[in-house]
Amino acid sequence: MTEPLLTFMRNPTPSTIKLPAGACDAHVHIFGPRALFPFSPDSKLIPADAPKEALFALHEKAGIQRCVIVQSLVHGYDNSVVEDAIKATKGRYLGVALVELSVSDAELKRLADAGFRGMRFHFMKGRRAYEPEQIVAFSKRLEPLGLHLQIHFDGSLAAELAPHLAKSAVPVVVDHMGRVDATKGIDGAEFQAVCKMLELPNFMVKVSGIDRIDAQPPYKHGIPLARHLVANYTDRCVWGTDWPHPNHTHIPDDGMLIDALGQIAPKPDVLHQLLVDNPMKFYRFPA
Repeated sequence: MTEPLLTFMRNPTPSTIKLPAGACDAHVHIFGPRALFPFSPDSKLIPADAPKEALFALHEKAGIQRCVIVQSLVHGYDNSVVEDAIKATKGRYLGVALVELSVSDAELKRLADAGFRGMRFHFMKGRRAYEPEQIVAFSKRLEPLGLHLQIHFDGSLAAELAPHLAKSAVPVVVDHMGRVDATKGIDGAEFQAVCKMLELPNFMVKVSGIDRIDAQPPYKHGIPLARHLVANYTDRCVWGTDWPHPNHTHIPDDGMLIDALGQIAPKPDVLHQLLVDNPMKFYRFPA
């Protein structure tokens, strides 16, 4: 039997940056515990448990009060592990679900009422469950519920997907800066395609994943791209740690990722907008 894979540092470096009150980590996952929340039989990844208690402890140490938990393929279409964490935090943590396009309107409404704010879909090389036209058509069902689309795609697909996603009836959140190759820099074609998305009215971006677009700490290629997005599209950005880091080249140090905010958003007012104002408005956290 394969040994469960640890996907996070149990004792990350303590972050030193002081975050503003109400700071939000807008992209995390929760895995298990499997005794309560079994993994999907279709999951190719069998990670060690990364339960809500470990996430809460990380946030408490870092000074993070709000969060958006994104359902992982590890748990498939059973969103109960995220719903459980939402209930435990009484509105300080919200969710993004995974659903099939055949999901009923009643279930979509139930998820929205339970604290989910969006639905996530994947477009990776050689792995897409649906075509972009189908997702755009589906977005019309999300509009009356105030739900958005969250799209996780390979950077090479940014230019292809943009004209389709621009037709979405609801806002579109781009995961992890579009998973571009950071070593190609700000002028790289993939990154420029993501920037062009943000010039359209319905796109947002998560400046998470400096460690995914740049595999070498301290992420000297990833940080400049995140800083560029925050500086040029300030009102379109939210930030996240991407804890606990599944399907990765290495296990990032979460303290280092949090401290990188000092370079990504070096001005206090911009940091406040990134971590507090933007997620508060976009995700509609309770006051």
